[in-house]
Amino acid sequence: MAGRREAREQALQALYQLDMAGSEPDWGRLHGSDDVQAFTRELVEGVRTNRERIDALIAGSAEHWRLPRLSRVDLNLLRLATFELLARPEIPVSVTINEAIEIARRFGSEDSAAFVNGVLDALATVVRPKSGVGREE
Repeated sequence: MAGRREAREQALQALYQLDMAGSEPDWGRLHGSDDVQAFTRELVEGVRTNRERIDALIAGSAEHWRLPRLSRVDLNLLRLATFELLARPEIPVSVTINEAIEIARRFGSEDSAAFVNGVLDALATVVRPKSGVGREE
């Protein structure tokens, strides 16, 4: 699973770059296996293509928070995990949420992991209502 974590981290960095600078990702700088690079691209392009829907889902689950007030790292990590919940039903909800929490601990603020966990837990009940939200094994 380390490969997927690497892909998620690279995707977060690319989404952050897109959000902050508006520049295209430098796909030539991706590292890892072909599978890691393909998953990175899938995540980034999936968020880009579905951003409006993803942002609406996040806004509905981030109680008392408006998207412009969120840190760019937290918002892009939520976008990434939301796309994964939508597009990759074979990945358990618990895995997607736990990966997002770990990445939030690495790249976010002191409060990011708890915030990301809360939003994704609420969001998962909407996106995958039959999953048991984080309790599938």
